[in-house]
Amino acid sequence: MALSNSEQALFDLLDRLGVKFRLLEHRPVFTVAESDEIHDALPGIHTKNLFLKDEGGGFWLVTAPAKATIDVKALRHKIGSKRLSFGKPEAMMELLGIEPGAVTPLAVINDAGGRVALVLDEALAHETIVNVHPLRNTATIELSGLDLVRVAIELGHAPQIVAVGET
Repeated sequence: MALSNSEQALFDLLDRLGVKFRLLEHRPVFTVAESDEIHDALPGIHTKNLFLKDEGGGFWLVTAPAKATIDVKALRHKIGSKRLSFGKPEAMMELLGIEPGAVTPLAVINDAGGRVALVLDEALAHETIVNVHPLRNTATIELSGLDLVRVAIELGHAPQIVAVGET
């Protein structure tokens, strides 16, 4: 598969930072439920990602373990936002350069304007293996939680690390 410019830039960044990762190509998946076979193929924690907008016009990209239950109403208090709702696909494409189903914390590579705040569940931050999409839903990338945080910081999106959901 040919890589997009953004995906190539992401892999170049991972290489430059010395981040060890493994990439698994697979059929397109659009929901956590559709990705069960990927969970079997890759060890570690798999993730779910929410693209949210608050009443004040702020955007949030929230990443938590796939099996976590996220109370969006309670989440706003944990992250210091106004009332949250799901962001529109058009805004996701404009700000993060990705489509629904491909949401990933690594998409902040496309948010040069810094308009999207990244939130990472504390269960992921120190995990040995975390699995996320590399800007498309036809692959999954495996890296450590610490490397995920390091990459986000390098991209100018230091994540807010909180207890996002309950597992």
